[in-house]
Amino acid sequence: MSENEEGTRTNGSRDTGSTDPGERGDDSRSVATSRPDTDGGETRPKVGDSRPAPAGGDGGRRPQIGDSRPAPDARPSGDGANGNKERNQSGDGDAGSGAGRGRRRRRGGRGRGQGGERQNQQRGEQQGGGGRGRQRGGNRPVEAVTDDAPVELDEETLRSRRGRERRGKPIGRYTMCVSVSGGITQIAVFEGRQLIEHYLSRPADDVTEIHGNVYLAKVQNVLPGMEAAFVDIGTPKNAVIYRGDLQYDDKDFESKGRPRIEQVLRARQTILAQVTKNPIAHKGARLTQEVSLPGRFVVLVPNSTTYGISKRLPESERKRLRNILDRVKPNQHGIIVRTAAENITKEEIERDVRRLLNQWEEIEKLAERSQAPSLLYREPEMAFRFIREEFNKDFRGVIIDDPDMFERVRTYVESVNPALVDRISYHDPETESLPLFERHHVHEQLRKALDRKVWLPSGGSLIIEHTEALTVVDVNTGKNVGRSSLEETVFRNNLEAAEELARQLRLRDIGGIIVIDFVDMEVRSNREAVATTLRDALARDKTRTQVFDISDLGLVEMTRKRIGEGLLESFANACADCGGRGVHLDDELLAGSGRAGRR
Repeated sequence: MSENEEGTRTNGSRDTGSTDPGERGDDSRSVATSRPDTDGGETRPKVGDSRPAPAGGDGGRRPQIGDSRPAPDARPSGDGANGNKERNQSGDGDAGSGAGRGRRRRRGGRGRGQGGERQNQQRGEQQGGGGRGRQRGGNRPVEAVTDDAPVELDEETLRSRRGRERRGKPIGRYTMCVSVSGGITQIAVFEGRQLIEHYLSRPADDVTEIHGNVYLAKVQNVLPGMEAAFVDIGTPKNAVIYRGDLQYDDKDFESKGRPRIEQVLRARQTILAQVTKNPIAHKGARLTQEVSLPGRFVVLVPNSTTYGISKRLPESERKRLRNILDRVKPNQHGIIVRTAAENITKEEIERDVRRLLNQWEEIEKLAERSQAPSLLYREPEMAFRFIREEFNKDFRGVIIDDPDMFERVRTYVESVNPALVDRISYHDPETESLPLFERHHVHEQLRKALDRKVWLPSGGSLIIEHTEALTVVDVNTGKNVGRSSLEETVFRNNLEAAEELARQLRLRDIGGIIVIDFVDMEVRSNREAVATTLRDALARDKTRTQVFDISDLGLVEMTRKRIGEGLLESFANACADCGGRGVHLDDELLAGSGRAGRR
């Protein structure tokens, strides 16, 4: 059993109703309390009746104060079995019932079983938040500011930030297309005309797309042997937090060195944590107690001494930003300056820091009046996150086919980077001849990306297979027969494969352990050149990767950080017949002449 499977909530399987007094059906008791007392042809209620006495004679009794339901029609009073049946059907769990009636406890606890999860999901859908996790106390979570007032800059500064143009039109290496249909948002990123990244976001999803969210969580159980704890954050699967992701004060522990996880956390303890990895398959989300709130130019790390500037910036720019940071950094919080802060003024950085400080203050206030588990802070929609993280003057433009999304994105870009607001454009589906994704051939490239076989320009191919533990990529020469020699043909084929593989890993969002079987090369320098080409191609990927040298068998082992579920999982479900294996078992052959092999 995996660690996250053990942390997953189990269904409430105890049938508490079987021992409830209101469920036993005590015939002697029910008959005794419902025996009529005739006085002058009328039936009068007696003290201790569990329901109003039935009407007798030719007239019915009027309902009286204290009745748990309207008085029933006249019927024979000695039918004890029917009386018990009616009482079981109408009196389950009624707090206002009379003596002799118990309260029936609901099965499944507070939404921990499958029935409870279904009820929570239906309740969320009725409130306009289909698929959301539990949110207690009715408090709305804090959300990132995307509609701030536009920043004012002088014309010279705007001109220097606008980027390159040709004949009055912006030029750039990348293009971003945002399509909204049926509440589902799809984002396609192109390098030239080639699709390099794709993201899919479903509406109001607080269950599977929770990366970056901050929760007031409750510890369910601590596992010292795993150095981890399972935490309830209100999602169907418990999240996990490891000892290395805990925050604590060394003064609270007398022992030298790092304390054990059972010394820091205990069951039923309430903690504040942030999601660093979305739940994937049977695994729950991963948490950390070191919260970080990202802005456009800086990242705020509350209650920390973290201090840093992006290493991608030149040394002269890092020195300028360090001087600005010394004046704007809050005393009790840490700050990390992002690459997007290059050539940004002191006023813009101050404004970004102030916006993040206000968000953190709101989160702290919400945590004080909330009950765990509760969502305290929600990251903005996928389109805003991508623009915040990636959008710069290297983008030729952002094209959006939804008018509401277009207005909100334009307002957000005006507040953080007004020089590039003209690169946000609207694709009107009513006036345009083709839909946005069809015009840019997104669906064609997506279908190729979902296939297990990828063709290379020279005729070679890649075969990409997913297993439980890792992803395997097989490089084949295929139709590539070359011209001069076998070594040269294999070398050129492997170079093409290295370039294409880096794009496929990025587009398909493949993470975890990846093993690549290149075609065998005899010359050592050729193997080194292929490994270098692969590393250079992966350097354009913002997701962290680690690549090892090619072995004598032509194998390359590498890792890529897994954050999301992947492109294939976004568009596909496992087959219900074969369970995702892709094969059907021959029951007749397995059964032979007997019945033992039949299902």
